Amino acid sequence: MTRNDAALDAVTLEILFNALRSVTDETFIALMRSAYSTNIKERRDHSTAICDRDGRLIVQAESSLPIHLASMIGMMAALRAKFPMQEIAEGDIFVANDPHAAGGTHLPDINMAMPVFAEGRIVAFMCNIAHHADVGGMAPGSMAGGMSEIYQEGIRIPVVRLFRRGELQRDILNLLLLNVRLPEERRGDYYAQISACRLGARRLLEIAGQYGAAVVERGFQDMIARTERRMRDAVAAIPDGVYRFADVMDDDGLGAIDIPIRLAVEVAGDRIRFDFTGTAPQVRGNVNVTLNATKASVCYSLKALLDPEVANNQGVLDVCEIVTERGSLLDCVAPSPVAARANTCQRIVDVVIGALKDALPDAAVGAANGANTTAVFAGRDPTTGRDYLYLETLGGGFGGRNDRDGKDGVQVHITNTSNLPVEAIEMEYPLRVVRYGLIEDSGGAGEFRGGLGLRRVIEPVAHDCVFNGAGERFRNAPWGIFGGGPGGMGRFLHVTGQGERTLDIKPSGIAVKAGEQIVVETPGAGGYGPPERRDAAALEEDRRSGKFSEEALRELYPSPLAGEDWGGG
Repeated sequence: MTRNDAALDAVTLEILFNALRSVTDETFIALMRSAYSTNIKERRDHSTAICDRDGRLIVQAESSLPIHLASMIGMMAALRAKFPMQEIAEGDIFVANDPHAAGGTHLPDINMAMPVFAEGRIVAFMCNIAHHADVGGMAPGSMAGGMSEIYQEGIRIPVVRLFRRGELQRDILNLLLLNVRLPEERRGDYYAQISACRLGARRLLEIAGQYGAAVVERGFQDMIARTERRMRDAVAAIPDGVYRFADVMDDDGLGAIDIPIRLAVEVAGDRIRFDFTGTAPQVRGNVNVTLNATKASVCYSLKALLDPEVANNQGVLDVCEIVTERGSLLDCVAPSPVAARANTCQRIVDVVIGALKDALPDAAVGAANGANTTAVFAGRDPTTGRDYLYLETLGGGFGGRNDRDGKDGVQVHITNTSNLPVEAIEMEYPLRVVRYGLIEDSGGAGEFRGGLGLRRVIEPVAHDCVFNGAGERFRNAPWGIFGGGPGGMGRFLHVTGQGERTLDIKPSGIAVKAGEQIVVETPGAGGYGPPERRDAAALEEDRRSGKFSEEALRELYPSPLAGEDWGGG
C-alpha cells in the first residue's frame, strides 16, 4: 500500500494506530521519568501527542490530560500561522505557552513541538506539554488568586524556536529561566520535554521507514475519519431536540461571585451544537477560559458520554459545533488572566453533562468535585538553605453513576493527574503531612452515592513559608441527579495557636509559621437516583467503610429498611 489517495484496509489502519499510540505512551513515560519536579514525575501533569503537518491531533497518549488537547492544537495553529512549512528544518524544536497569542490555555503549561521529516518532507509533529511548577509572576506557583491581568501570571512565550537545526538557542533558554523561580528545576523539566520530543521523532521515523511516508499520512486521515464516523453515529442516537442547563462558578477571587455559565445543546440527526450564549462576560479574576480550552472541555464531555473508547483526535473536534460570545468567560480576550482555567473547564463538563442527562441517563453522572483544588507552599529549606516550591492539585469526589457509587478522592474529568504521595512530599520538601484521608459524609446521598472529598493537613517544619491556593465548589455544592443529593463543599483552613480560621476560596500570600497548619479539604460529589432506592447491602457496606457518620447514614437511608433497627431513632 503506497498510494496516498486510497483508504487503508482496516487491519493495517489498526496496526498503524497502535504503533503510533505506543510512541505517545513511551514518550509520556520517558518525560515523566526524566523530569525534575514532583508535579510531573509524581503527579504526571503532562501529555504527549502526534499531530500531522496540518496541525490536526492524531494520537494522544493514554494517560494524557484531556485539557491539554486544547493547548497542543492551539500551539500548532499558531506555529503554522507564524512559520511557513518551507522555513522549518530538521532538528527544530518550538516552544510556547501564551493563551492569547500562542494557543495555550494557561502559562504554566509549556508546549513543545518538533517536526518529523520523512522522505524529504514534514509528515508529522511530535508534541508534548508539561505543567511547570512555576513560570514567574506575582505569586509562587503562578496559580494564585488576586491576579487581574495575564502579565501578573508569569512569563508569556510566543511560538519561538528553542532549537534551530538541532542547536539549542541558549539566549532564549536563559531568558526563560531568568523569569522563573527555581530555574534549575525548570531547566530539568525543559530538558525532559526536549528528550521526549527527540525520542518520539526517532520512533516516528522508524514507523515511516517501515510503512512509507505516504501510508503514514493516509493513516492519519483515516484515523480522523474513523473517529468522526463513530462520533456522528453516536450523536445520531440522541433524540433530536434542544437541551438546556446552567451552573455557576463560585468566585473569581476579585469580587465576582456566582458567575453563570449557560448552555443550550441542539441535536439534529448526526449534528450537535453547543451554544454558550448568555454566559457571563469575562471577569477580572483568573477563572477566564480561552476558546481552545472550552473546545477541549466540550469534546471530552461528548466523548465520555457517547463513546469513551474512541480515539481522542481531530475527529472528535470536527463533530462539535461550539458557539460562544467573544469576550465572555468561555472565550476571553487579552489581557484577561486565566491561571485557574481548569476549574472553569470542570464546570463546563458539569454543564454539558447536566444538559444531556435526560437524553443520556445511563451515561450521565452526578456533579463531580468540579474543581482543580490547588495548594502551593513556598519557602526556604532550613536544612539546605535552598528555596523550594511545592505545588499540587488535589482530587475529590466523582459523581454517582447509574449502576455504582462514585469514586472517592480522585482527579476527575479533564485533569487525569495523580494525588502526590505523602512520602514524596516529605522527602522532597521541608513539610510534614499531619493528616491525609477522605472526608466523612462528603458524598452526596443517592441510590448510588457520590464520591468523597480529600483532606490534607500540612505544616512547615522548622521554618516559615507562604501558602497560595485556589478552589471551586467551596460555595456551591456539587449537585446530584435524578433525585440524588449534593456532595460536600471544599474549604481552606489556617490553624494557629489561637485556633483555626477559614481562608478565602482563592487565598494568596498566606504567611504560615513553623508548627502552624494549612488544611485543604476538597469537595465531594453528587449522588445518582433517590436515596430510598439504596438497599440493605449498600447500607451495611457504608457502615463497614467508616466513610459516613450514623447521622449521615440516616440521611442516606431516610426510610428504615425492612428488618433494620435504627437504635430507637
